[in-house]
Amino acid sequence: MTKSQTALNIVKSYVLEHLDKSDNIPDFDVYVVWSCYILGNVKFLISTSLLDGMYYEVTFNGQKNEWYFDAYKKFENRYIKGE
Repeated sequence: MTKSQTALNIVKSYVLEHLDKSDNIPDFDVYVVWSCYILGNVKFLISTSLLDGMYYEVTFNGQKNEWYFDAYKKFENRYIKGE
């Protein structure tokens, strides 16, 4: 399995674990928004098609063969005019 697929599976598992148990499980997509490979480490920014405002950061540490996961909620998106 590729690192990209592993990262997507980590997020999908997290999302399924945190959905409201009283609702039906909705169909949703999980996709990589951005990824970067630096010195044996890979970082992914991942989102889903759910309208929950969440995004996820998954990092693979190549030296330690470890994965790190962060979940974020977007609270606001503003346009700010430059000078």
